[in-house]
Amino acid sequence: MRIRTVLATLTAGLAAATCLSAAGPAGAVQPGNARSDNACSPSVSLDRFSDALDKTTYQGTFVGNLSALAVDRDGSLAALSDRSALFGLDARTLAPKSVVPLADESGAVLDSEGLVIDRDGTRLITSETEPSIRRYSLDGAILDRLPVPAALRVAPAGRAVSNGTFEGLTLLPGGHTLLASMEYALSGDTSGAVRFQTWERHAKSWKLAEQYAYRPDPGLGVPEVQALPDGRLLVLERGFTSGVGNTVRLYLADPRHATDTSAVENLTGQSGVGLVRKTLLADIVNCPTLGATAEQPQPNPLLDNIEGMVVTGRSKGAWKVLLVSDDNQNAVQTTRFYFLRVRTTP
Repeated sequence: MRIRTVLATLTAGLAAATCLSAAGPAGAVQPGNARSDNACSPSVSLDRFSDALDKTTYQGTFVGNLSALAVDRDGSLAALSDRSALFGLDARTLAPKSVVPLADESGAVLDSEGLVIDRDGTRLITSETEPSIRRYSLDGAILDRLPVPAALRVAPAGRAVSNGTFEGLTLLPGGHTLLASMEYALSGDTSGAVRFQTWERHAKSWKLAEQYAYRPDPGLGVPEVQALPDGRLLVLERGFTSGVGNTVRLYLADPRHATDTSAVENLTGQSGVGLVRKTLLADIVNCPTLGATAEQPQPNPLLDNIEGMVVTGRSKGAWKVLLVSDDNQNAVQTTRFYFLRVRTTP
């Protein structure tokens, strides 16, 4: 079924988080609302950032390696570590409140990257290894596993490159369509476009549905996608150059008129394939530093390995968007939360 243009309100949990704020170490969080001098671009401004959770532990578990964020049904935050842990965070202070270990069916750890909290509270979580999407209960028990197209599996089972599969995961308006973004292009997709795979909800199961092609900027991959109520997507693009640092860009993308590529074996730039349209909202390098520091070279010391994103509400005509960086448990990287206001045109 083609993605429909459905106007929908955000979930109750999302609405409960419209007053999201954070406190952290001195200098880490900048108070006040977004001002003109906090602009990253005409569409995006940075309210503040927080390093409050950097290099901390909770109940013996390292709080870091964060790859995805979600708003839970009670308004709290869920933060997914790619080392098989799901944290519950206080929406105001970011303080951890819970941690649930995750594993596959054999008890092995996941390379957990994408997160959606479904309307019944179950957790849909991607692992980049196979790749896979599993449904988990609140206590971390596996409930189900979604089908994955053969071509999207890591070679030699499919054509995906290792560490380049399902990074982003989002539920589209109405709650009937799930979308996962591949981080990098498949072998043979010479156009450089990555695949966005969807599933449609059927009773209590998810069935494979349409697939779309999205072309990141040269040298960048897609670590996260988040749906807006009108069916458009916020898309993060990210890359890293040794000795230079990170590139992170935020795009507004529209898949509603893109070609279904599920039957297209190779994306080679052919004229018959309509890509997901995208518009640059901001290059994060242009955001104000707000006193941020970096332990490794960065074109802006505010930057790090930004990998997670969630829309937390709406205020004064702008979306409140929270980003988080994955520190890879590395001394020269930082677990950093970024509080943005994002304006999108109709």
